[in-house]
Amino acid sequence: MELSQAALLPEVLDALSDPVILVDGRKVVTFGNAAAMASWPALVKGAPLSFTLRAPDLIDAIDRVLASVAPMIRGTMTERLPVDRLFDFQVVSLSSALSASPRTAPAVVLVFRDLTEAKRLEAMRVDFVANASHELRTPLASLLGFIETLQGPARNDPLAQSRFLGIMREQGRRMARLIDDLLSLSRVEMSEHRRPVDPVDMAVVIRQVADTLRPVAEERQVALEFHLPPEPVLVAGDRDELMRVAENLIENAIKYGHSGGRVELTLTKEALGQGKCGEGHLIVRDFGTGISAEHLPRLTERFYRVDASASRETGGTGLGLAIVKHIVNRHRGRLTIESELGTGSVFHVILPLFLGE
Repeated sequence: MELSQAALLPEVLDALSDPVILVDGRKVVTFGNAAAMASWPALVKGAPLSFTLRAPDLIDAIDRVLASVAPMIRGTMTERLPVDRLFDFQVVSLSSALSASPRTAPAVVLVFRDLTEAKRLEAMRVDFVANASHELRTPLASLLGFIETLQGPARNDPLAQSRFLGIMREQGRRMARLIDDLLSLSRVEMSEHRRPVDPVDMAVVIRQVADTLRPVAEERQVALEFHLPPEPVLVAGDRDELMRVAENLIENAIKYGHSGGRVELTLTKEALGQGKCGEGHLIVRDFGTGISAEHLPRLTERFYRVDASASRETGGTGLGLAIVKHIVNRHRGRLTIESELGTGSVFHVILPLFLGE
């Protein structure tokens, strides 16, 4: 390869949308293109690849190519942290002519294709069909039953017609909420491997959501108490998704903790020491009846309800906390829940602060 062509190689590889990594005969990283650095920020030139990618199948494929067992090997690798990701990889042998020093020359090129989104899309399709068919069956059966009654025994009964039509309207609204929540959850899950990076002021988000939910709080005679810092609390995130987190948590606190008469909304900014990203900490506390300990581990599961009848009476779909969990995961944050019967519940959302440009 001529010098001018070699000099252009980094630019050519950076232009590719798929991650590409070059390693030498010792499996030390000699180059990673822009897509690779975006996928694995901890990747360091001059460090062993295994420091960043702990994938036995990938390392084994590299060893086999280096040993000239095969000039090219394909495979797949799965990552569990910080979120589940699936990659197709291709390991290809390179000529030592790329460098004057065979010991440090790029010996293998690794080309990856991120299959995470395709896998999530397929899972989303399957889950949506299964969940929608299951959860919509009851309200649809109710609607059909009332329609048959209105066409038959209640055909000439104005009072029954008015009452049944009101029930049918609520069942229709319930189905609309359910479909909206299913679609929201599916969208978040599909993009969970892509971390949002825009600055979002959580103090503004909380106030805006609280203003929107104030009529709900007043209807249930619940006072909203704010403990927010005077300065902005900028986190790295997606504003619409973080508003959804605040909306679900605050609305749940109002609806299920209204017996306590108040809901506390606390936001703090916490430093983690030199060289570490600080955190924004949102706390939503109600003083209602609380939740038994055995229910806490399952609260973020799809359609899990502590009290199914109470959830349906308040318009719940059983998906709110699942949506919150996946949004928080996408933001590389943490969600914890504390509750005790008779004292209320506390929901903690901890998100990394925005570091700036």
